[in-house]
Amino acid sequence: MSLLETLNQDMKNAMRNKEKQKLSTIRMVKASLQNEAIKLGKDALSEEEELTVLARELKQRKDSLREFKEAGRDDLVENLNVEIEFLQDYMPEQLSDEELEAIVIETIEQLQVTSKQEMGKVMGALMPKVKGKADGTQVNQFVQKHLS
Repeated sequence: MSLLETLNQDMKNAMRNKEKQKLSTIRMVKASLQNEAIKLGKDALSEEEELTVLARELKQRKDSLREFKEAGRDDLVENLNVEIEFLQDYMPEQLSDEELEAIVIETIEQLQVTSKQEMGKVMGALMPKVKGKADGTQVNQFVQKHLS
């Protein structure tokens, strides 16, 4: 079942169960998916493109969460936490720190990179491998750790 079909099914369930916040979050994600399809001039997105949109939505909410916490807006923090939980249900299982670190080390060895000047080369090779399974910031930290 595609992500859009899953979202449609979950949206129906949220309507039946009167889960307003979940319904709102699903509608926002569906709108983002449809906007991306229109932007790319396609009828439907591939699984990878759907994952990219979902990851972007999740990242936006995490960034907003951090800003709201700094501003002391606890009411908005609570809402965003719930939205983040809903979105993570649709994401693939995240890599553990150990798995991610192993992939980083393997990629660095394959590319035979030794200095931080070549970090872009490593990140370019790594990100497609871990797309949707790891946060880019976390990947960046591991790469910096192993290139120092």
